[in-house]
Amino acid sequence: MLYFGPVGDEELAEALRVAIGDFVRRARAGDRMPPGQAAVLGHLDREGALSIADLARRERVRHQSMTRTVHLLGDQGRVELRPHEADRRQVVVALTAAGREALAAERRHRSAGIASAIRDDLDDEEREIIRRIPEVLRKLQPKP
Repeated sequence: MLYFGPVGDEELAEALRVAIGDFVRRARAGDRMPPGQAAVLGHLDREGALSIADLARRERVRHQSMTRTVHLLGDQGRVELRPHEADRRQVVVALTAAGREALAAERRHRSAGIASAIRDDLDDEEREIIRRIPEVLRKLQPKP
């Protein structure tokens, strides 16, 4: 969807939302790890150990669904359950070295696909525009 001439903020916002959504879906198409598992590993990588309830809230899924995901990751050696530091009755989910490496490999795989497309499908002017997009997107703070 290309726009020529003046475009209102709402139309531009909708075009951006659609383009980002399409891009994310295409970028994830070659993923080797189920998205729910990758999301859990990502939360643990960024935020440290979390309870199953916290992970379920972050992913907006039921506690039972998150328990299943955590156990699958545990069976793969990517997470481990540990006692909560402050309340030993509670359990938290922690990322293991194997989980960190699996997540890093998935991120490298996805980034390599995007880098290949940047190299092969864009001209110099388009690559220069792409270089600025992360900075610009970080400035956008949608209001609820």
